[in-house]
Amino acid sequence: ARRRRDRDDQLHERHDGPAQGRAVHAPDALAQRDRVHGQFNLAERLFACLDAFDKVAVDVLAAFVRRDRLGLAFEWYYESPRYALSRFLMRLGEIELVVVSDGLLEQPTSLLLPGRDKGAIEKTFADAGRTFSGFRSEVNIAVLRTGGETILIDTGAGPDFMPTLGKAQERMEAAGLKGDTITKVLLTHAHPDHLWGVIDPLGGDTLFEKAEHLMPAAEFDFWMQPDVHLRLPDAFQGMAQGTQRRLKVIAPRIKAVKPGVEIAPGVTLVDTAGHTPGHVSVHVKSGGQQLLIGGDVIVHPVISVSEPDWIWGPDMDATKAAASRRRTLDQLATGSIQLLGYHLPWPGLGRVERKGTAYRLVQG
Repeated sequence: ARRRRDRDDQLHERHDGPAQGRAVHAPDALAQRDRVHGQFNLAERLFACLDAFDKVAVDVLAAFVRRDRLGLAFEWYYESPRYALSRFLMRLGEIELVVVSDGLLEQPTSLLLPGRDKGAIEKTFADAGRTFSGFRSEVNIAVLRTGGETILIDTGAGPDFMPTLGKAQERMEAAGLKGDTITKVLLTHAHPDHLWGVIDPLGGDTLFEKAEHLMPAAEFDFWMQPDVHLRLPDAFQGMAQGTQRRLKVIAPRIKAVKPGVEIAPGVTLVDTAGHTPGHVSVHVKSGGQQLLIGGDVIVHPVISVSEPDWIWGPDMDATKAAASRRRTLDQLATGSIQLLGYHLPWPGLGRVERKGTAYRLVQG
């Protein structure tokens, strides 16, 4: 009921301006509302038949439905408890991978591609066969099960960063991954959407009390500097303070690690610094199969691969980040290594192929 009221408010704002209550609405808005409610009802009936399927099935269905007719209904489904149960599973040899969504991350173009001409962005998307409509990305959290270990790679944003995020804890529990079953937590870096979900918002300590907490030494040292917020642009200073508060809580549990270390059989850390000072990715190898869990080294399915040298606003060292991005893309394309991207379209999997002087991402 709350979701329907929220959708009503959005619809009324779209037609009538900011909502001042529900007493008076233009006739066309009322008619549109009735149509959308009918679409909700249709969607509910459709999804009742899809309970045995995960979001992939819905994506296939959505490909055959005009988004302007059922867009709100599909968005409602993605945010419903039914979608909260969905997860993605695959095996790499002896290693099991589970991917759980923390929600959706929305960021303005001015933050992600500062100073970049909109025409150039639209052309890059068009060349990739897509239409540019802003930046809205998934947050795909990976869990590895191997050799008696259950390894959580990044923890999501928690409830305090963005209202569309913070779903990981509920969805992990729905997937049978309760906090006390995690044996290791690896933090690829300390940005909020990767770190802030480590803290129990009620108890104030880690959600993963039985787990060893691993973090790149260079990353931990940077964010624990007393004046770290002053080393960042104004827009990121509040974030830095929030990150440091959380790191201080879990600091006694953190084991500092370095790139190249194997944290479990077949699971090795890779240096991909630049996005942050100590950013790492995770190389997984088992049974002749390989996967790179990239963190934020490759963040977008178009920009990161078509224009890897473009400045990405959240990258703290743009030159180093671009070098890490190109090196990673080359390794993925050359070694036939599959990629799991933290912000790539659900469930985040793809393969990189060369395309001229750049690359392209084949999803799936």
